[in-house]
Amino acid sequence: MPNDQEELNPSGEAAVQEEVSPESKEAAEPEKPLSDLDAARAERDQVIAENRELLDRFQRAQAEFENIRKRLERERQELRDYSAMETIESLLPIVDDFERAASAEAVDPEVAKGLQMIQQRILDVFERAGLQEIEDGGKFDPHLHQAVDRASVETDEEDQDVLDTYQKGYKFKDRLLRAAMVKVAVKE
Repeated sequence: MPNDQEELNPSGEAAVQEEVSPESKEAAEPEKPLSDLDAARAERDQVIAENRELLDRFQRAQAEFENIRKRLERERQELRDYSAMETIESLLPIVDDFERAASAEAVDPEVAKGLQMIQQRILDVFERAGLQEIEDGGKFDPHLHQAVDRASVETDEEDQDVLDTYQKGYKFKDRLLRAAMVKVAVKE
């Protein structure tokens, strides 16, 4: 009977199995170091993927922060640019009252002249702040005019011409502050 170290080979003879040292086992089993290498590569690839993901998230967060900063700066600038708009809009009826008072027939010409001077000084201050008067006449523009009356015309006037202005309109910088109330020519 074969002992512990002997095995039978296919011919039935006993074969002596040699004891293998641990160093020779490592040499005999080259798969283990490769699997360690594969594991290290897989770990490296995972770390690289995580790094890319974190870098992408960081760049997106940084871009979002930059966009928010720019938007807030734009809003702050717009607030500075248009801060006087509400105040001027609330004072426009007073300017209209000066104009009506100066054009009234019962007013002394010297008083009318004084009222016109005051009105002009107020308008000068408003113009320096950014107020622009919408010009009278011309073609009707629904973005600048509010048609409150219309008149049939013959051949003298063209269709959609502004015939008369009942209340002046104003723009503040590039925004419409108050539409001009006008009478519009309509060909029928």
